Amino acid sequence: MESTDNIFWIKNGEISQGGTVVLSDVNIHLKKGEFVYLIGKTGAGKSSLLKTLYGELPLAKGEGEVADYKLHQLKRKEIPFLRRQLGIVFQDFQLLSDRTVYENLYFVMRSTGWKNKAEITKQANDVLRLVGLDHQGVKMPHQLSGGEQQRVSIARALVNNPKFILADEPTGNLDPETSREVMAVLMAIAKEGTSVLMATHDMSIMEQFPSRTMKVENKTVVELNPMNVFNPFEQVKFE
Repeated sequence: MESTDNIFWIKNGEISQGGTVVLSDVNIHLKKGEFVYLIGKTGAGKSSLLKTLYGELPLAKGEGEVADYKLHQLKRKEIPFLRRQLGIVFQDFQLLSDRTVYENLYFVMRSTGWKNKAEITKQANDVLRLVGLDHQGVKMPHQLSGGEQQRVSIARALVNNPKFILADEPTGNLDPETSREVMAVLMAIAKEGTSVLMATHDMSIMEQFPSRTMKVENKTVVELNPMNVFNPFEQVKFE
């Protein structure tokens, strides 16, 4: 599991919150350039797992590593550096509404140590091009569609050239056609070598873009057989 091909791994992991064990016996990994779904009922522990991966919750037991940082030995002062290795995409976009697309990207870059203005501008243009939003940098978020705003949030997640992206219900607020457009962007990012772990409830998207799937259930994480992910549908029930 601790292969050099893995961008993250957890072995015999236990995750607790508020003194309560949320997940135990967690054995998972994500390879470089891999796209993986994370599914499960509301409240099953998906968010707790994501929080552990970006240092919000400690790994209570076991071992783990994310982007070369050891979760079981993670120090508080290391958390900001760990997070610079990750890109996080949220369901509700979380864009700064009073700033242009460019300014949203610049804000993240300056707060994570970018200083050279020419390099900041070039990187902003590069990531906007990657998500298909060339020449949209001067617009305000309210001037963009929901799908375009989500693509801006993906661009924001890419500005620090992360080793992998955590996408938490990125299509949750989007219509089916727009969801497909956003998924195409995320899949293309994975093919370019940036791993993606996507938490979702969207079964139709999973049918259209099949990929390796992990399910949070019974206080642990299990790997689903790709042949049985969608048939029968009863295998995956959401609340």
